Amino acid sequence: MESLSRKVILIVLLFIISISSYGQSTISVCSWNLLNFGKTKSDKEIEFIANTVSAFDVIAIQEVVAGYGGAQAVARLHDELNRKGAKWDYSVSEPTVSSPHKTERYAFIWKTSKLRKVGDAWLEEKYNKEIDREPFFIRLNSNGKTFTLVNFHAITKSKQPETEIKYFKFFPQSYPDDNLIFCGDFNLPQSHTVFNPLRKMGYASSLEGVKTSLRQKCINGDCMASEFDNFFYNQARAQFVASGIIPFFKAFSDLKKARSISDHVPIYFEFTLN
Repeated sequence: MESLSRKVILIVLLFIISISSYGQSTISVCSWNLLNFGKTKSDKEIEFIANTVSAFDVIAIQEVVAGYGGAQAVARLHDELNRKGAKWDYSVSEPTVSSPHKTERYAFIWKTSKLRKVGDAWLEEKYNKEIDREPFFIRLNSNGKTFTLVNFHAITKSKQPETEIKYFKFFPQSYPDDNLIFCGDFNLPQSHTVFNPLRKMGYASSLEGVKTSLRQKCINGDCMASEFDNFFYNQARAQFVASGIIPFFKAFSDLKKARSISDHVPIYFEFTLN
């Protein structure tokens, strides 16, 4: 695992080099579905995850275990990040309430040198009967400008996640003063028509045609499966700088070992606030 950590550090270093020319006024967000993130993650796996995400200003995590071990895993990751040279803070949601059998937590972890939390993070209750895992909101301030991350994990594709995502069109009206940035695992590609209402309001996806989930096995060297994870941002309030994925699985000798970390790759979005 030590050699794997060195490899992933090199991957992340390439990311840092690619965005360094944009200066210090930009904000980088990483979103990652961490696959049953809880007590089953070993210390070495937590260290690997920390090395993968430490370059970013804020991390949005989906699929944190609701029961014992989930919030503790976030705390373990937070502690590991604090050993990397920067100071971090974090917020873990309460378990989602709509579907008891699929309840999860969300988490945010952010660098305190770049961002300040405004008020308390919260699970959105308005549509918690219509959305199995209601999204987790946080307001963060950067140099006097505030943006709001909306962290979300949709139901699986077979259960029609568009029946949940259709309610997102109401959030800009519910929070007219917030600069909303939706992120997470939508279990749908950004090209789906359910995102059209957001697009008509001026929202754009940070990734287009980019697969973010892993196959069970690589096929002719292709290890990526579906375009599920993304960011949606208001183009009038945030300026796109860069986006992409971190192909962490390349640090492993086979895909099965990589999938012990997650069946999704982390995605990132770099932007400036208007």
